Amino acid sequence: MNNFTIRYAEEKDVSIILSFIKKLAIYENMLDDVVATEELLHEWIFEKKKAEVILAVEGGKEVGFALFFHNFSTFLGRAGIYLEDLFVLPEYRGKGYGKALLKKLAEIAVERGCGRLEWSCLDWNKPSIDIYLALGAEPMDEWTVYRLTGDTLKNLAEQ
Repeated sequence: MNNFTIRYAEEKDVSIILSFIKKLAIYENMLDDVVATEELLHEWIFEKKKAEVILAVEGGKEVGFALFFHNFSTFLGRAGIYLEDLFVLPEYRGKGYGKALLKKLAEIAVERGCGRLEWSCLDWNKPSIDIYLALGAEPMDEWTVYRLTGDTLKNLAEQ
């Protein structure tokens, strides 16, 4: 991993972050679901500080990213880190950059005293699942993610 570093994203990186989000959405066949804009990302990541981003950089070029935020475990009584998205450009895969981003997130979690690092993965994404299992991550087979969005979220809020 010569010429490889990981750095925290800065405000000037918003367009790069959005680009990675869209490329991930294409990979997951979900591009139509992306409504994020540079303005929204700037507001929520850098002004409201609701998420953080680290960037994988090779030779001065951003080649991957991880977007994460803190959650909280009532059972552990402490915060954790939730990895929302991790993506490495296809031409840079196989170099260990995804694993390096996960390692950096683990370091951040330990430094901050967090009780865990967790994420979700699409069931069909076998290459990623294989990496996660090789790292010792445990799938949460007995848990199902539920989600409210859009009008359904608004309707519940207004009841």
